[in-house]
Amino acid sequence: MNDEVFLNERVEVLAAFGSGLDPCRPLKFRRASGREITITEVGLRHPAPKGNRTIHMFDVTDGGADYRLELDAERLTWYLTREADHYDPQ
Repeated sequence: MNDEVFLNERVEVLAAFGSGLDPCRPLKFRRASGREITITEVGLRHPAPKGNRTIHMFDVTDGGADYRLELDAERLTWYLTREADHYDPQ
């Protein structure tokens, strides 16, 4: 991500849960402002410890900006923690 803005914004996420190698996939999220972001691609996904809890981090894009969503596996809450515009070398 380039020109990152670090956030701690609670968001509402619509996600699909299934089986296999990709058991959770965020599809869209709504920011506190009411703006809805439709996710076009999920990049990296990885768990990380945060105290006694596990946080699942998802790097996603809507095609115009990149975002990091974090799912607290114990509290079942989602946060938007980073936002960045796509890098355009032109």
